[in-house]
Formats: sequence, C-alpha cells, structure tokens
Amino acid sequence: MTGGPDAPEPETVPASLLSPALLPRVLLPAVRFVYQFETGEYGSLPMGFGSITYWSGVWATVILLMALAVTPTLTIFRWRALVDVRRMIGVAALLYTIAHIVFYFGLRLWNFGFIANEMMTRLTLVVATVSTIGLLALGATSMDAAIRRMGAKNWQRLHNMTYLITGLALLHVVLARGTYAEQYMLAGVFVWLMAWRVLARYGRGTEVKALAMLTVATCIFTALLEAGWLWGRRGYDPLETLSSNFTLATLDVDVPPAWQVLAFGLLFPATDNAAHLGGLAGGFVVGYIAGTPGYSQSVERLWQILAGIAVAALAPLGTTALPHDNCWFRSAQRRDRDAGK
Repeated sequence: MTGGPDAPEPETVPASLLSPALLPRVLLPAVRFVYQFETGEYGSLPMGFGSITYWSGVWATVILLMALAVTPTLTIFRWRALVDVRRMIGVAALLYTIAHIVFYFGLRLWNFGFIANEMMTRLTLVVATVSTIGLLALGATSMDAAIRRMGAKNWQRLHNMTYLITGLALLHVVLARGTYAEQYMLAGVFVWLMAWRVLARYGRGTEVKALAMLTVATCIFTALLEAGWLWGRRGYDPLETLSSNFTLATLDVDVPPAWQVLAFGLLFPATDNAAHLGGLAGGFVVGYIAGTPGYSQSVERLWQILAGIAVAALAPLGTTALPHDNCWFRSAQRRDRDAGK
C-alpha cells in the first residue's frame, strides 16, 4: 500500500454498492440446497438428508470465514465501507448455523436423548455445541442497543471471541465423518486469515513480500495437513498424497486444496502490487495507477470500486465444493474400495 500513516484517507465507497452484490451470494447456498434436493442430487433419504446436514455446516463455516476476511480486505484495499456489511455476514452465518442444527435434529429424528448423548460424547459435536453457543451470544448482542448497554470495550471483548468460535466451527467440519477436500481448504484459509492478523499487528499487513510469504506458507501447510490427515484417518501414503498436488491428472477430479488456498491468498496483494494479480493486462494498468501517488481522488475511487467487485466475487467461496461436484470424496471412496477397506 502506498503512503504512510499521514497519507490522506482515500474516498470511501458507500456500502450500498456492495450489499446488493453480496446478499445474493450469501443466499446462493440456500437456493442451491433447495434445487439440489428437488432434483435428487443429494441422493435418496435419509442419506440425502445427511448430505444436507453436512454441507449446511460447511457453508456456515464459509460465511464465518467471510466475516474474518473483512478486516484484511478493508485494510489492504482501504475500503472502509466494507465494515458496514460485516454484521450482515455474521447474521447470515448464524442463520446457516441454525439451519444446520435443525437439519441435524431432523437427521436424528428429533430424539433428544440420543442427541444429548452425542453432544457429550462425540468430540466434533462437543466443539460444535460450544461454537454454536458462542455464535448465539454474538448474534444476540449484534444490535447497537447491546453496544450501549454493555459498553464499547466489553462489547468488543465479547466479539473478539469470533476467532475462537470460527476455529471451533472449522474443527467441527474437519472432525466430521468422511474426508473432503473442503476440510483442508477451509483450514488453510483460516490459518491465512489468523496469520495475517499477526502480520498486521507488526505493521506488515499490506507488504507484498510478507503477503506472498504468508500465502506460500499456508499453501504448504494445507498440503501437509491433507497428507497427514489422510494418512492418520485412512492410511494413505503421505508422499503419494503430496505428489498428487503436482499431477495434472488430479485436475480431472478437482483443484487440490493447497492450490485453492494459494489462489485465495493471491487475491489479497497490496494495492501497489495489484499489477501482479492474474497477469492480466488490465491488472498492470489499474495496479500502476492505483499504486502511484499523486493521482486524483476519482482514480482512487475507481480502484476501490474495482477492488470491491473483486471482494464481492469472493463471497461464493466454496461454490465448486458443493456435493454434486465433490469428486474428491468419490475418489477417496473408490480408493477405499480398491484397497478393501
């Protein structure tokens, strides 16, 4: 990012430009759930109901990660209006979590005795319960009246629990039965978002070199997590799993989680290095203009609008990871069958 702490603040783009673009993307999973259920893509009941339960939880976690992505996005792109939609993202995460719980209760036929036993004995449900209670507390105190009643410091201290709540929600997804590429991809994104906050604390949250190193590190972390998890849970050779990240045949199945995390990280360069994004000719032009001091406020505004469009495009994160596209899991099932497991 160009300019020091005394540089003039760029003109703010109204949140109204982002909200209409973001809201349909937040609702997209719900619409797609209905469509896939009606077309039988989830399979026959009750197996199909189990898929809906799992993927509603995945989407709740995705939207929680979107909320965590607001701070690095507004810092790197200097687009402060994004703060105004963070509450909408948080409420959406709460609604998807409630839907996930309803689906789970339905999957267990509303047998509360059985449900209570699972919630106390299965680690994945223990962490899910704690995460849900915390998310409900955040939702109940999300209104302005709660800020006035609690005081700004106490309210902020409570809402800093978002990091722990999101981490527990992610752990719930990772511990779920089965192996899915999304488990590792979401874990890598979460690590990137939390590590970025460490960089920002030391004033390096917008440095291109630091962001590049962070992205490569989280990419490697994701690859190692996938290899280690598949080895521990299914007994797959870690070296074989790691090598699949560099095999073109893998792309016939899906993009490996590590590369998805790499792509995610590359969406967050500093403004003055925007020319390196995607290698597009337009990126060179916009990056040069946006990164050169002394240009008019109208040029700065143009860059922020373009950056906002890119941010809005991040909202469907994980769209390709919906059940009917989940070839990674089908591939794992085939490998289990071939191995006689």
